[in-house]
Amino acid sequence: MAGAPTSFERGGWGWLFQRITAAFLVVVLAFHFFLLHFYHHAFEITFAGTSARMEDIGYFATMWLFLVTATFHGVNGVYNALVNQGISGSAKTAVKGVLGIAGLLLVAQGTRVALVMNGFL
Repeated sequence: MAGAPTSFERGGWGWLFQRITAAFLVVVLAFHFFLLHFYHHAFEITFAGTSARMEDIGYFATMWLFLVTATFHGVNGVYNALVNQGISGSAKTAVKGVLGIAGLLLVAQGTRVALVMNGFL
């Protein structure tokens, strides 16, 4: 018995962005852990050192992009998982709205924390 195709089977822009964000997150995390592995033995990693690096606009921009990418990837993944479970109609619209608002709040809070750490706020 063949059911309706899942969002993964249908493909589309959502799944393309899901794959792109997954690849980006894996590359950034791999680079992060690579640096931690080799620099951990040479330098003591402290909160002060991390805060000093946050003042660099390049580091701030990279971490903000990571936050936005991770948020999109997580929210879109949860949404697709729920859609594949069979929600539709007004429930689908409500879930999309709640997840969208939660994602925006997460990005706003993460941005605020980063700005406070940089001394901008």
